[in-house]
Amino acid sequence: MKFLKSIVDSFGILNMTPQQGIMIIVALFFLYLSVAKRIEPLLLLGLAFGMLVANLPSSVTVLKEGQLLSDLDPANLAAPLSSYYMNPVNGNPGLLRIIYSGIRLVVFPPMIFLCIGSMTDFGPLIASPKSFLIGLGAQFGIFVAMAVSFFGGNYILHLINPDYVSLTLKECAAIGIIGGADGPTAVYTSTMLAPRLLPAISIAAFSYMALVPFIQPPFMRLLTTKKERVIVMPEPKAVTQSQKIMFPIILAIVVLLLIPAAGALIAMMCLGNLIKESGAVPRIAKALEGDFLSIITLFVGLSIGSSASAEIFLTPETLIILVCGVIAFAFGTIGGILIAKILNVLTGGKVNPLIGNAGVSAMPMAARISQKIGIKYNPENYLLMHAMGPLVSGVIGSAICSGIFITFFAR
Repeated sequence: MKFLKSIVDSFGILNMTPQQGIMIIVALFFLYLSVAKRIEPLLLLGLAFGMLVANLPSSVTVLKEGQLLSDLDPANLAAPLSSYYMNPVNGNPGLLRIIYSGIRLVVFPPMIFLCIGSMTDFGPLIASPKSFLIGLGAQFGIFVAMAVSFFGGNYILHLINPDYVSLTLKECAAIGIIGGADGPTAVYTSTMLAPRLLPAISIAAFSYMALVPFIQPPFMRLLTTKKERVIVMPEPKAVTQSQKIMFPIILAIVVLLLIPAAGALIAMMCLGNLIKESGAVPRIAKALEGDFLSIITLFVGLSIGSSASAEIFLTPETLIILVCGVIAFAFGTIGGILIAKILNVLTGGKVNPLIGNAGVSAMPMAARISQKIGIKYNPENYLLMHAMGPLVSGVIGSAICSGIFITFFAR
């Protein structure tokens, strides 16, 4: 009987809470989207499975003094944020805790930027430097979301509970980075400034990236006229291979000298691009674009999902973050389009404002949206390459904003 009782007591389902049940349902829904609907499966599949495992009672542990992880987590998974971070003193840290160390030690996001660099063509940005202004304008959403979360978010949280601890300004800065539409940058910034909000911020950032085709088009139509949408932009200037090789070197030097806190992201992106453009190590370039990126993305998704345990994710703060994420994307799109409209006036009508949405660096979907809507209004209008300039500049711009926030707030 004692043996049978020990077996029954080990059943995780007996310890399941309603909150964990909700998170398991959410995880199963994400698995459905990734497998059945093929929505961002490379990231969402690992994220959803990590979320599922993190909320199964057998893997959710709360350490007490003198207890070992192996005593409380027989599956040896140990959701990384459900108790402590890696603590070798308490026995085997568990599989998910070990993988999560790639996030906690800020390794995975720069590695993804290394892969992004190997797939990036800086040619459109080099050919049209003014497109960098569009990418900077699209960062407007970051600051709007930061302000809304600090003032509006804290106001709502205190209405719910007057004793609630307010979101700090640096946590709101991390929330605002969602507006950069760059998941690795959001993970990187959250790890530095708001580790307790990392699951919600990361999931919001990656989820809204997938929803860009639904968020951006209404604003693109609202802020542009039919006359502007049919503008055919002139052929981009030719860019030499030497210019493509020198650009990442110069960019890395400038950013590391002026904003060293953004160096981990920008330097890795520049290295990846240099590997590609130099042609010196084609096997590495091929690996970065393929298998290495897939593996790192899987680990990032698994890490983020496994950190989203019920007691951390199901909070009023998460709702605030999700709302601010939509606001960030909306105002980022608006900022990019408005800068593109200004450039259209300054260049005598040579810039189609539809490329302004690409400043929100959801790579490469934002550029494809510019192309799709442009062709709809003018079948001879090919905006894809023109939109790549703002897209690349948006990636750089969001990383720079992250570096500025980390420099200013992480003291």
